[in-house]
Amino acid sequence: MQLFSQIAEWPTKRWPWALLFISALILELTALYFQYGMGLEPCIMCIYQRNAVFGLLFAGLFGMLLYKAWFGRLLAFGLWAVSAIWGLLIAIEHVDIQTAANPFFTVCEIVPNFPSWLPLHEWIPQVFAATGDCGDIDWSFMDMSMPQWMIVIFAVYTALLATTLVARLARFKNI
Repeated sequence: MQLFSQIAEWPTKRWPWALLFISALILELTALYFQYGMGLEPCIMCIYQRNAVFGLLFAGLFGMLLYKAWFGRLLAFGLWAVSAIWGLLIAIEHVDIQTAANPFFTVCEIVPNFPSWLPLHEWIPQVFAATGDCGDIDWSFMDMSMPQWMIVIFAVYTALLATTLVARLARFKNI
């Protein structure tokens, strides 16, 4: 029970938010290495997952900078939740595309569907332009493709979020 109460206090400290930021930064740098160092072209689903990881990075940044204020933590938690869950759903959809029985019925767009006021693929095409095919499996580790690993990664982020929120709420409810 002491671990649970310690977890409940994590959001009021800077270091857990820094770990979230650093882990997302490492994932982004790894994605850029895969793209530019190994020549693996990102597909539209990869770009959307990359955006979700950027959301986690910003959640960690906001948490690090605003951890003392309840609204700062709320903003960071909200961004963490949206990014982790959205990334998980996109990764699952990406695996479905890659493992479809008939790949001719799977659809993968070429141009990202960013809002007109935020065309990241035009502003920073080196990071946000989709040049690969969603159905291609160009890399695997331990018999798992990159989107399968991203399911694991986003599931871990989501589980950590849920654990932290439950611990925080339990602390306030005296459960």
